[in-house]
Amino acid sequence: MANSSSPEAPLPVGKVSQLIGGWLDRLGAVWVEGQITQLSRRTGMQFLTLRDVEQDVSLVVTCFRSVLEPLADTLHEGSRVLVYAKPEWYTARGTLSLRASEIRLVGLGELLARLEQLKRKLAEEGLFASERKRPLPFLPGCVGLVTGRASAAERDVLEVARRRWPAVRFEVRNVLVQGPQAAGQVGAAVRELDAHPEVDVIIVARGGGSVEDLLPFSDEELCRTVAQAGTPVVSAIGHEPDQPLLDFVADLRAATPTDAAKRVVPDVGEEQARVRQLRDRARRMVTELVRREEHGLAGVRARPALAAPHRLVAERGQELTALVERARRSLGHQLDRAESDLGHTLARVVALSPAATLERGYAVLQRPDGQVITDPALLTAGEELHARVAGGGFGVTVSQLEEA
Repeated sequence: MANSSSPEAPLPVGKVSQLIGGWLDRLGAVWVEGQITQLSRRTGMQFLTLRDVEQDVSLVVTCFRSVLEPLADTLHEGSRVLVYAKPEWYTARGTLSLRASEIRLVGLGELLARLEQLKRKLAEEGLFASERKRPLPFLPGCVGLVTGRASAAERDVLEVARRRWPAVRFEVRNVLVQGPQAAGQVGAAVRELDAHPEVDVIIVARGGGSVEDLLPFSDEELCRTVAQAGTPVVSAIGHEPDQPLLDFVADLRAATPTDAAKRVVPDVGEEQARVRQLRDRARRMVTELVRREEHGLAGVRARPALAAPHRLVAERGQELTALVERARRSLGHQLDRAESDLGHTLARVVALSPAATLERGYAVLQRPDGQVITDPALLTAGEELHARVAGGGFGVTVSQLEEA
């Protein structure tokens, strides 16, 4: 039950410390996993500081020398361990520690299994997807570099990059690249460079090492920080066989820090050679185009239409003259033929005309009503008729009728 207290009846410090100790005794022994950041070996009681592998939280662990002795050759700062311990409250000083009765090293196989599990988790969330990876700029004006202080990785990146492109600028952030605080410092440096307005690409570089040494670069929080960065990130951790989870999240994985410098910064000599090649290629293409067009123009100029344009006019004039003459001859022939046909027709008409018959001395007899007399049997004596001859007409009277 809660202890009653008031301003009039406060609890003394010792009593409160005893109560805290009593409450902690109820927790009992627990298994705790962490990373050793400090290790103090003494003749009697052993002291070590155990840090959370993901958060900035630490606890002091104490144990007898007999508990630590079996691991004396393999246990060191940076080791990940499992501790079976009971919370212990030091009433006189008001401090908390864990009294360990058993300590076990976390094996490499178990670490790899946990990394594989985290890898599957991040992959399912899409952090490894190729479509979310951003392309690197062709020529970054400023390169952000996250690496260890005075490390070989820093030297390799700077020397190779400046040898390839002397004008390249760097924003270097020196951080811990090993140990329990490395992941947090690397993540903070990436966030800082990502917010830098002049940084175009970020390189996270570290030399080779064991699986345990490279564990900070498989930290989940660091991977998520890199995935959320707006600036392209290049991972250059260890050597070719080393593949921390940062390699899968980063926009580009480089085999080594030297390879990262080559991937990020173009070689000025190669680019100048490429420019010369492109310039020569463009010159050849323009020269060939001009030569081809000159050849085509010469061919066009050699055509009769352009080489001797007056000849075409003369040829067309001759054709026109010939056509006019041909039309004239054809029309003359047609007129002559028509005139001849008309003469023949006129002769036939004249020959067949009643007037021609009258010219030969014949006469046409007609009654007053215009009926032509063709048979004397139709006439009567004394009948008045009209006679038409070639020179005109006159009246006649039938005096007598003769038989044919």
